Formats: sequence, C-alpha cells, structure tokens
Amino acid sequence: MPRKPEYYMHRALELAQEAARLGEVPVGAVVVDREGKIIGRGFNACISEQDASAHAEVQAIRAAGKTVGNYRLNGCSLYVTLEPCTQCIGTLIHARIDKLYYGAKEPRTGAVASVCNLPAQPWFNHRLEVEGGLLKSACKKLLDDFFQARRKNQDTDT
Repeated sequence: MPRKPEYYMHRALELAQEAARLGEVPVGAVVVDREGKIIGRGFNACISEQDASAHAEVQAIRAAGKTVGNYRLNGCSLYVTLEPCTQCIGTLIHARIDKLYYGAKEPRTGAVASVCNLPAQPWFNHRLEVEGGLLKSACKKLLDDFFQARRKNQDTDT
C-alpha cells in the first residue's frame, strides 16, 4: 500500500546524503511502483562513475528498469530532491513515469518550473504529472550546506 509522498522524499533525501558523503552533488531519487514499493534508488554519481549522465533520476530509473525487467515504468512515480534538468525530464518521459515529485527548485537548469516547463510541451507522446516543493526546505538545506562547505574548503586551500 502506498505511503504518504513525504515518506518517499525522505528516502530520496537519505540517498542525497550518501551522495554528499561521497563528494557528489547531494541529489537523491527513488522510483515507486503502483503498490508503493520502492523499485529503484539512485543518487548523483557523475564524478565517481565519470559519467555526465549519472544523475540521481537516471540512476533510479536504470535500477527500476532492471527490477521490473522493462525500461517502461508505467504507473510509477519518481521522487527527487532537486528539480530535474532537461536530460532527466527526457528520461522520465521516455520511461513513462506517471508522476514526478521534486523538492527544491534548480534556478539554473531546472526544466520543470525554473528555466522552462518541458513536461508541458505538446510534442511529447507521454504526459508527466508534476508536484514540486515536497520537503523543499530540507532538500534546499542539504544542497546549500554541501556547497557552503565546498566553498569554505576551497577558501582554506588557497
């Protein structure tokens, strides 16, 4: 039975914290099936995997596809701590994710509300329902703290 959306975003936040411990930008994501089971987990791993496409959303969708044995994830939702970029929105649409929940906005590259609204474009053959701002403060604080610590470390290195 599905739980409240906050439960799943807390799981995504735990993954984002793991990314931060590894020196990656702290973004986490989970894919949840119709029954409320987490079938895919991911966090940013661009640095460790030396792969520009290794965003949290992509990692979670890859894991979910392996779990169900199909790249199409009809009926599933994705929870991510940061507003997705264009690459990730494209991946969500091609995977047929039904609903996206995201936490903090991404003012520079956010492709849902901040820079543009890709899911609303009429040329896509799949409609993605979106809900933004879920646990926004906690998601934003994790990112702010991470980048503040990085800036502080850079200042002490010089």
